[in-house]
Amino acid sequence: MFGLTKRGSRWILAVFAVLAVAMGTLSATLFDKVQGGGYIDPGSESSQATEVLRDTFGQAPPNLVLLVQTSRSVDDEAVSAAALDLVAELEAVSGIAGVASYWTTKSQALRSTDGTKGLVVASILGSEAEVDKRVGAIADRFGGTHGPLEVRVGGYAMLLHETVRQSEKDVILGESIAFPITLVALLLVFGSLVAAALPLLIAMITVMITMGTLWLIASVTDLAATATNVATLLGLGLAIDYSLLIISRYRDELVAGRQPAAAVLVTMRSAGRTVAFSAVTVAVALSGLLFFPLLAVRSMGYAGLAVAAIAATVSLTVLPAMLFLLGTRIDSGQLWWFLRASRPAPGEGAWHRLARFVMMRPVPIGLAVTALLLTLGAPFLGVKLGFPDERSLPESMNTRQVSETIQRDFAATEQNGLFAVLPDSAYSAAGLDAIARQLSEIENIRRVDTATGSYSHGGLLAPPTAADDRFRAPDAVYLTMIPDTTDPDVLDRIADEVRGVPTASPMLVGGVAAANADAIDAVVSALPYALVFVVLIMVIVLFLLTGSVVLPLLAVVLSVLSLTATFGALVWIFQDGHLSGLLGFTVTGDLPPTVPVMLFGVAFGLAMDYQVFLLARIREEYQRTGSTALAVTSGLERIGRIVTAAAVLISLVFLGFLASDITFMKAFGIGLPLAVLVDATLVRGFLLPAAMELLGDRNWYAPGPLRALHRRFGIEEGSADIAVGDHDKGRQPALR
Repeated sequence: MFGLTKRGSRWILAVFAVLAVAMGTLSATLFDKVQGGGYIDPGSESSQATEVLRDTFGQAPPNLVLLVQTSRSVDDEAVSAAALDLVAELEAVSGIAGVASYWTTKSQALRSTDGTKGLVVASILGSEAEVDKRVGAIADRFGGTHGPLEVRVGGYAMLLHETVRQSEKDVILGESIAFPITLVALLLVFGSLVAAALPLLIAMITVMITMGTLWLIASVTDLAATATNVATLLGLGLAIDYSLLIISRYRDELVAGRQPAAAVLVTMRSAGRTVAFSAVTVAVALSGLLFFPLLAVRSMGYAGLAVAAIAATVSLTVLPAMLFLLGTRIDSGQLWWFLRASRPAPGEGAWHRLARFVMMRPVPIGLAVTALLLTLGAPFLGVKLGFPDERSLPESMNTRQVSETIQRDFAATEQNGLFAVLPDSAYSAAGLDAIARQLSEIENIRRVDTATGSYSHGGLLAPPTAADDRFRAPDAVYLTMIPDTTDPDVLDRIADEVRGVPTASPMLVGGVAAANADAIDAVVSALPYALVFVVLIMVIVLFLLTGSVVLPLLAVVLSVLSLTATFGALVWIFQDGHLSGLLGFTVTGDLPPTVPVMLFGVAFGLAMDYQVFLLARIREEYQRTGSTALAVTSGLERIGRIVTAAAVLISLVFLGFLASDITFMKAFGIGLPLAVLVDATLVRGFLLPAAMELLGDRNWYAPGPLRALHRRFGIEEGSADIAVGDHDKGRQPALR
């Protein structure tokens, strides 16, 4: 690869420049391809019920609400005429079914308590992508003023649509915040404008190619909008981290007296291997997300795999080409020379002193730090899982305003209704009547509608009409259940009780509450398989690096422990509501199960990434000295500054998530920086030295057959040098 870079570095830059522009151009329409939501398990009972409802009855759960407001009474003759015209126009739209309104049904539930507002409720048919496209067109067509009517569009379909649009804005805002902050931090690290600008150029190319890759992925399969936010900032962070490692090593080689060409060669044989190994580590952690059936989580897995591969590829091709062309001009534009202190002599650095301090008292320090992390993680024991609703969006959003108006001024709860599909052949009219009566007796179910009429509190509320024929098909029948509340906890309980009603044949229950319960079950069920896969592969990779069976297990345990504080903070802040005023979000009292799962994938990958850097250096020192104590202190001293700088930089990038107006995206802006910084300080600075001191030579234990396996297939010293240290002369790398 170095030969290609040396001979054709300008060609490499030209090719990647064209590729970045082309992929960036493709990504201009990315948000027209991605979809909101992605929190439904396609193989669940509720999804099956939705498919039967669509395919057999041509219906769908209500996912569209038009809030119609007037300065007069909704019963005014002119208002009624305009409203009926509006309803007729909506019914004529392709893909719309089940339209109901106050003016066509005279249901008081669809009339506001002050008589100035009415509701039109309908279902938009189609896949999530088709629904998203249709609801956007409906919002453009029906939202606004229609004679005496003022119409606003809401409902679940609009919630997902506005989530996509908000994600698009958040990507741009996050990048605009992350780039200048990171540039300042890089200037402080390198003290040179040219050296500081290179990681940002690599990051820009990485992000553009990544977004174009996501466009290609979205062209062949479904992709959730949330993946774009994470892919952008993760790509930015990884590219900057990889560039930091490579540029730091390259500058060290120049300082050591090597010519630029030789410096690039040595850099790619050492730090370049680190980058490749790091990309594999991050990819393994994120590949665990592919075990989950929810599109939002799987999309993060797709995006993460693409980001890791692209960030490493760009860093290992474009950056060496730039370094070769720049040569010694890498230090041009030096700034703040007074910040560029010389590196302390061996044995005198802060990381060396910290390691010695910890290893002199490993038990009390190890116990104290472990207790601190477990205490910080304790709030997670009270986690309550739930999926985001309109409260996760900013107050200015149409969906949220419509929902809050309905909750305040209406008794209507049709949009929160459940439905049940069952075989028609098993039920006579009397049998269906009995089931409807039983369902209507469930607490907080206001009304049950089906082919035999409407029911309430165990009795017949209204006999069937011609409109009720929609509940029957040649081979099936369905019922709808309208609750009297919008409380998520009560809706969950209703869904459980409906599913518990005994029937002669299987009954498929659907609706938002049922779908949410199924999605949580899907996440919980897939989690063990994902964890076993990720941990097993990580242990194998770390064994190949260290030749030990103890250190891989220790690294996994410490990396998991580093996440306890993060998960505790998620519950304390976003579920319990602390700091909600400062961070600008509405407390919902629960935490989306996808947030800790996706955060674990990213944060665990990064934690293991930094563990790899450190263990590689410690192993090299142990092989040189034969002393675990010396290996730990020297290893920390020689790589601590670089990895700490990388952790701080990627944390600054992840803070861009806080700019999002979507609540669960803000959680990444808190969780990821916290996880990275805890790992870079408490775990790497205290727990790892303490644990390795206590284990002593047992750190390097492996059974005989595995030692033989490592000698044959293990990663040898060349890759241990990856951790930015100097490979054969014992020089200390320095940030110049």
